[in-house]
Amino acid sequence: QVQLAESGGGLVQAGYSLRLSCAASGRTVNMLTVGWFRQAPGKEREFVAAYRRGGYTYYADSVKGRFTISRDSAKNAVDLQMNSLKSEDTAVYYCAAGSSIILSSIRGAEAYDYWGQGTQVTVSS
Repeated sequence: QVQLAESGGGLVQAGYSLRLSCAASGRTVNMLTVGWFRQAPGKEREFVAAYRRGGYTYYADSVKGRFTISRDSAKNAVDLQMNSLKSEDTAVYYCAAGSSIILSSIRGAEAYDYWGQGTQVTVSS
């Protein structure tokens, strides 16, 4: 069983940065695909970024060039560095993980087996 815990959310002004962290227990993140998703009020959960074994990274078009996903093996975590934040980035951010996610499904929430509780990110304009 894998447990995930997000941290690092908060309130920030537009144009500033935040760093989210997803700490895993029960399995090393080196053996997992870890994704970040977000859900804004009244909207469906959407894919943000994913990190796959071997160092492969994937991003939603809306965050490409502003967000960076990376693995921190020492902390057994996957971090999401968010720069140049916009008001439309406001959402609850969730990390998710799976061990057998095929590439074509990596952007789909249904492919992930384990989820964190979420962390709120609010960007004021």
